[in-house]
Amino acid sequence: MSALLLPEEIEALFTREDGTYSFARWGRPIAPIVFGVTDETLVTVKGAVEAVVTLAGHQMAETDPELGANLMFFFFREWGELLEVPDLDRMIPGLAPLVNRLAKGDASQYRAFRFDDQGAIQAAFVFLRMKGAMAEVPAETLALTQAVQVMLLWGERAFAEVSPLAVLPENGNTILRPEIAGVIAAAYDRMMPVAAQDASHALRLYARLQAPHSENADGEV
Repeated sequence: MSALLLPEEIEALFTREDGTYSFARWGRPIAPIVFGVTDETLVTVKGAVEAVVTLAGHQMAETDPELGANLMFFFFREWGELLEVPDLDRMIPGLAPLVNRLAKGDASQYRAFRFDDQGAIQAAFVFLRMKGAMAEVPAETLALTQAVQVMLLWGERAFAEVSPLAVLPENGNTILRPEIAGVIAAAYDRMMPVAAQDASHALRLYARLQAPHSENADGEV
């Protein structure tokens, strides 16, 4: 199987705005919870998360033993509504100035992560302001896009120019782009680290896209 992305393209997916490489994946089963939506949308969001988790070969759970829910989606119309959520300021340090900054910037979305002592993703918070263009996005497309973006710690501009999703011309269905699906699956390979700060990690992802079963005796590429 040939890789659909070059090593430098994979590296760019996990490069921060300051030029550093920073990768992390979930180190525990994902237990999602969704606030501010109808029951129908709730099912759609959780279904999208389950689909991406299954693709990755990771696990989901009803609850996290430490946090209860470790992946939280918040849907709202105005950023100020977040300041009314009980105890959210304890989970998101500096919540008030963050909300002020996002409101002034007319932001439509924001994601925050917490990490364990191994550097793996421990919890994620997804904030979606459902106004303007964001409110016009179909629920299935929005849910799948957000599920992809919390499955790994991507660079800030990973999907700034090209969506992780694609529309099939023959039927109009929205799917995860194969090259992004491949990166997610490779990132969750059991022999890969849960976190990495060196760009050589991108080469290891590339190697798994090239030949997923090509490993040496100790399991390393």
